[in-house]
Order: sequence, then structure tokens, then C-alpha cells
Amino acid sequence: MREEKTGALHLETVAVHAGREVDLGTGAVMPPIHLSTTFERQPGGGYTDGFVYTRSDNPNRRSLESCLAQLEGGAVAAAFGSGQAATLSVFQALAAGDHLIIPDDVYFGTRTLALDILARWGLQVSVVDMTQLDEVRAALQSNTRLIWVETPSNPLLKITDIEAVAEMAHAAGAICAVDNTWPSPLGQRPLQLGADLVMHSTTKYLGGHSDLLGGAVVARAEDDYFARIRTHQTIGGAVPSPFDCWLLLRSIRTLPYRMRGHSEGAMRVAEYLADHPRIAAVHYPGLPTHPGHEIAARQMLSYGGMLSIQVEGGMEEAIAMAARVRLFTRATSLGGVESLIEHRASVEGPLSKTPANLLRVSVGLEHPNDLIADLAQALE
Repeated sequence: MREEKTGALHLETVAVHAGREVDLGTGAVMPPIHLSTTFERQPGGGYTDGFVYTRSDNPNRRSLESCLAQLEGGAVAAAFGSGQAATLSVFQALAAGDHLIIPDDVYFGTRTLALDILARWGLQVSVVDMTQLDEVRAALQSNTRLIWVETPSNPLLKITDIEAVAEMAHAAGAICAVDNTWPSPLGQRPLQLGADLVMHSTTKYLGGHSDLLGGAVVARAEDDYFARIRTHQTIGGAVPSPFDCWLLLRSIRTLPYRMRGHSEGAMRVAEYLADHPRIAAVHYPGLPTHPGHEIAARQMLSYGGMLSIQVEGGMEEAIAMAARVRLFTRATSLGGVESLIEHRASVEGPLSKTPANLLRVSVGLEHPNDLIADLAQALE
């Protein structure tokens, strides 16, 4: 895992200190949880530090947003109640008739927002293989306003060249937004590669313990586009609770060290499975055989804790294998300290484009030898 600095500080230091101040009233090292929904108006008509109502702003959310912006090297951040709410805010900041480009392999919820929900409101959407830059270039239109990048992609871990796509977007007068949930800010720095916006499902690696729901958008600049995102956050009310903000800020303190464990474990598991005769394919960008490995090695600081495998024997054998594991939990989501495995196509439903024999694997913080032994017995 390569080192990365934000300004003069390493990310390990930023994760511990960003957004946190000793409480002036009590001297408490950890910030209090401000559960109040409303704040007293001062005799002169103003509000203490601008806090009026928790939907519009809250001390815990403000601290979290400061931390998230610093982690990604952005100017400003907006925290949301879920990753889907964060993605929706980016799409809703567009206007009817605007054109959006999304990848063909993308989180199915993102695809649903674009093609099933916002298309009915006049958003035009093109779906391309974003690993092929010629396809992205061919999809550009005079009304293209946003290119949405997801790399590594969900669930096939395709790798998109962020810098190249961002340059293409800017040349066309469009914005480039990157879903950075899987790598986390410790594994990939989209804003440094030219992206304008970064989205996170903070439920995943940033939260890291499978006990909170959240999302975030971090912007390179506090411009008009971000102002529209902020309006959707506050007027739309898709905000996280103060307690979830507090939990998330606490979890981020250990993010750099958790990501090292996730990445190292995933590499070990991927290397083992790549040589197993009952595995038809392993999708992990850290493997030299991965078609996007060269780009990933250039733009990623580490390869993350996610991989997917395709099992010989088709859908039935993939589901049967998942049922035989003992340490892995068969569950949706990812990024927690516990390892998860799931048959992705059956989760996504009848319109899924995921291969029927694919299992998505979130490698947790258990010892990789124990995880490998579990997979070995499940494949017997």
C-alpha cells in the first residue's frame, strides 16, 4: 500500500484528527452527540454558529463533512442518509434533457436510479463499457453534462482510467463523478486524477462495522453544481442522524489500518482462488492477469478488499458453494470487519446483468489463512 499525503499530513493523521476538536465546554476529547432537532434563536435574531434545524445543519454532521472533505482532498462535502441518496443528489443536480453517461458494469441501484427513475423525469442516459475510451468518446453528445465512473466496478471489478475520462468530460463541458466506495480514499484519489465529484456509500469501508447507513459527496470546488447537491440534501431531507455521523467519524479513525488488512487479505484470497481448478475466473485488479491491472497499478494506492469469482458448474454450484462456507457470512453489503459472500445475480433480481455463476466476496479482517481454509473446504 503506497503512502499518500493530504497537504503536509499523511492520511493516517488526517483520519485521526480531521473534523475533531476538544469540546470547549467540558474538555472532552471525543465530541458529544448533538441529538437536538432544533436550536435556540438569539435575542438579536441570529443563531449560535448558524445552527437552526438539524435537517439543514447539525454539529455532528458538520464535523463529519469536514473530515470527509479533508480525507478526499476536496473543498467541501455533503453527508447523506445512504449512498443511494448521495448518488441521487448528483443526478438530480442535472436538468431535464441533460445527458448522463454511466458504465455498463455498475452498482445495480445506480443503474436503476438513472434508467428507471430519472429517465422518466427527462434525463437522457447512455450506457457504455467505460474501460473502452472510444465508447465513452462516441457516447458524448452536445448535452452531455455528467460522466459517472465506478472503478473498480461492481461486481466485475472493471477498471476505468479516471484521468482519461475526466479529461474527456471536461473537453465536452461535462462533470466527471467517481464512485470511490470500494477503494476508499486510502486506495484511490479521484480528485487528484481530475474528477470533480466523489461519491461514497459510507455504510461500507468508511463505516467499516456494518452498523450504520450513510453516503457522501465530496467536491473539488464549492461551485453551483455542488450548491444544487446541497439543496437536495437539506431541502430533500436525505440526511444522516447525528448518532450515525458520530459513529462514522469514530470509525474513520481506524480506516487506514483497516484498509491495509482488507487489501492484504483480499490479495491472498485472490491468489489462492486464481489457481483453483473449480474457479472459472477471479476478478481482482491486484492480479497481474486482470485486464485492468496496468491502469489500476497506476491510479490506485492499494487494490481494496473486494473481489468476485465465477464458479465452475454454473449458478447452482455457485449457490451451493456459498452455502458451504463457515467463516464467511452469506449477506449483502461489504466493507465490514467480517467477511461476506453472496450470489449477486439473485440479489439483483431478474434484470441483473451479472453472470449467473458469480459470487461477490468482501474480505474482512480475519486471518487470510483461515479464510482460505474455509474456501478450500467449501470447494471440495
